[in-house]
Amino acid sequence: MKVLVANLGSTSFKYRLFDMSAELSTGSRDAAASSLGNSARQLARGGVERIGSPTSPCTVQIGDYQGALEMSVPHHGVAVQACIGQLTDPQNGCLKNAEEISAIGFKAVHAGRLQGVFRIDEEVLTAMDEVTSVAPAHNPPYLAAMRQLAATVPDIPLVAAFETDFHRTIPEAWHRYALPKEWAEALPIRKWGFHGASHRYIALRSSELLGRSDARVISCHLGGSSSLCAIASGKSVATTMGMSPQSGLPQNNRVGDIDPFCLPMLMQHTGMNLEEMLSALSTQAGLLGLSGGISGDIRDLEAAAAKGQADAQMALDVYVAEIRRQLGGMLVALGGCDALVFTGGIGENGRQIRTAVCAGLEELGFALDPTKNETLHGESRLDAQGSRSQIWIIPTNEELIVARQTVAALGR
Repeated sequence: MKVLVANLGSTSFKYRLFDMSAELSTGSRDAAASSLGNSARQLARGGVERIGSPTSPCTVQIGDYQGALEMSVPHHGVAVQACIGQLTDPQNGCLKNAEEISAIGFKAVHAGRLQGVFRIDEEVLTAMDEVTSVAPAHNPPYLAAMRQLAATVPDIPLVAAFETDFHRTIPEAWHRYALPKEWAEALPIRKWGFHGASHRYIALRSSELLGRSDARVISCHLGGSSSLCAIASGKSVATTMGMSPQSGLPQNNRVGDIDPFCLPMLMQHTGMNLEEMLSALSTQAGLLGLSGGISGDIRDLEAAAAKGQADAQMALDVYVAEIRRQLGGMLVALGGCDALVFTGGIGENGRQIRTAVCAGLEELGFALDPTKNETLHGESRLDAQGSRSQIWIIPTNEELIVARQTVAALGR
């Protein structure tokens, strides 16, 4: 059984193709199983960037073959078709035809009260559409691609694995906003949490590395979009994102948490209406806004800060301060921590960020070894001798989780 996993951004499309046959033969059908196993085999990976631009770079890796080209990709439906074209290319592809794909699994983001993993139908699409206003950068491209694929490859099952699913185990008190009860009952307004596939992978992999199923883990998914998750015995018990992916930590260009009573003052100052202000807060704020427009990319900000640009340093300082503040909340939620895990592009590669996050936290159990932090990469243990908590880099594999969820949803 071959499963194509699609991971969509507002202007990007990334994919991986897995052969799940060996995993099915061993009976590992549950995406939430306690072991990751090694039976799922990645056949290919690739992606398309700058969708909607005059030309879009397309890349693919199939075994030893690596290819790249530029083409016109006006929307995500064309991107998926380009991907299938790469996989079925007579010379370098790994599939004879598209019918070899048993299912397409989407690492979908938000469908409100519809949490879990579902075969995509009109009910799922409607649920996603209802919360588009709180996931404006994510739901529209997913909806477009899902509808286009349903029309163009109607014989391939489509599955949506929503990021909010992993956080269903969070206690109700951590889910609720202090709103009037009738509002909360009428509307899907609650702290849903996101990055579920990544945090689920970290829960499983950290359990294997620690050799125990009851570990207390704080997963730091740090990247263009960032969140922390407190994990106890493999289950989410608290996370930093709330109702929307714009919440929690400052993101690359999204504001993170902000007092709603700031909005009238901001609207009066800028002359923007509510819709315009929300758009600005999700595209011009975050690290990009804090740095005065220098960049929303940590690498650019570190380079600028090294040259003495104060706004870049301020963006870095705010980002680290918020991670540390939320880290304290995760620590309290767990009552201690057995492993602190850094993942995501920044978490895996940001040596300076890891150093700043862990600075002075020895009394709380986190002692980072500076030499390990500077020299190790990939899956590595970074804690110093005497640290009460282990500290790890664990590269995440969201696509593997979605592939397993897709197989489980189809009952194969």
